[in-house]
Order: sequence, then structure tokens, then C-alpha cells
Amino acid sequence: MPSLLSKQKSARNWLRENWLRVIVHIGAWLPLVWLSWRAFDNALGVDPVTTINNVTGRTAMLLLLFCLSATPLYIVLGLRAGLTVRRALGLYAFLYAALHFLNFVALDYAFDLRFILADGIQTKPYILVGFAALLILIALALTSTRGWMKRLKRNWTRLHWLIYPAGLLVILHFFWQAKAAEKWEPLIYAAALALLLGTRAPPIRRAFVNWRQRRRRADASRAVETLTPHAPAAAPQTFE
Repeated sequence: MPSLLSKQKSARNWLRENWLRVIVHIGAWLPLVWLSWRAFDNALGVDPVTTINNVTGRTAMLLLLFCLSATPLYIVLGLRAGLTVRRALGLYAFLYAALHFLNFVALDYAFDLRFILADGIQTKPYILVGFAALLILIALALTSTRGWMKRLKRNWTRLHWLIYPAGLLVILHFFWQAKAAEKWEPLIYAAALALLLGTRAPPIRRAFVNWRQRRRRADASRAVETLTPHAPAAAPQTFE
């Protein structure tokens, strides 16, 4: 049987390889744990529905932006770790978006479809924008498995490009429903999304890839120079 020391070494090696996965999974559950704890303690504030709405909505948006940042980080810095957690971030973003929608339907409108259509849709059109984003996230979550990748083949990539319009719709939803004094926050998210999208533009992407390749070649050249032993200096000639 493996010794305790070998088990500890194996656990350390696993943690060294999967540290980002651990951070993502723990971090993604923290807002929900916080909401549950506050609800159990009856400490969600004077308007619990608004508190749940704000926490789930912002968390969904942040997780979606983190998901969209995985490829730009690889393009700019060559960081592959983000690519390994991209799917998890997208699924967690969908989870919080679904909770955000459920809070609206169940707690805000008590599942009253007529009231939703009469009051919510007609007086709050940003709800339609948010619902459209949710539909996209549902499609992406359902087709995120390897089985669907094999079934859809090239169409899988085309379908999952919809995450970018979903990001735009989420930010528009937030901007549209924010109060005038709070418009600055969705504008920050919009700027972040524009930066992430701009990084994927073919000319900018090629420029960053070429820069990384030049830097890698320069680093390799310096490493070779460091490891190559220098020839000893020639002994001075003497004339007798």
C-alpha cells in the first residue's frame, strides 16, 4: 500500500497542476454560500429580492467576463491555465444567470405570468434583453459536453461564438436597468468586454502572437548563451 508520504506528495502534485480549478470552484460558490448564510440569518436587508437580484446578476456577469478572458490571456501572455477552467466559468455564469431569472420570476413576480407580461415586459424592456442572454447561455450550457462537440463538429464552434453576443446583451441589460447614478458600473464592464473582444481581432491577435514568438526566441537565445561554456582565454605568448 502507498505510504502516507507518497500520498501527500501525490496530493501536492495534483494541487500544483489544478490550483486554478480549485480557486475557480471555491470562488464561484462563495456568493451563493454568502446569500444562503444571510438568508438563514434573516440578514438580506430591507429588500431581500433586490439583494439577491444584485448578487446573482453581478456574479453571473463577472464569471462570464472571466470566461471570455481565457483566450485573450493566452493570446497576450501565452497562459494556458485559463483555458482549462473556461468551461467551468461558463457553466457557473449560467448557474447565476438562472438564479437571477428565478429570483425575478419567483420572488419578484410570484410566478404570475400575466403580471410579468403586463408590468415586467411592457414597462421594463431590459427584461427581454436579459432573457435573450439567458436563452443563449442555456444553449451553450446544454451543448458544453464532449458528446455535443462530437455531434455538432464545426457547428459547435459556431454555436459557442454566441457567448460574445450574450456578453453584450448581459451588459446592455445591466446598463438599461441601472439608475442614472450607477451607469458607470456597466460602462466599466462594457470597456472590459470591448478590450477582450478587441484582443481577438485578427490583426491584434497576430501582433501579440508574433510578439510572444519573438520574446520566446530571445529568451531561448539568452538561455543558450548562458549555458554555453566560454572558451578559455589564450595563454600569453613569451619570447625567449
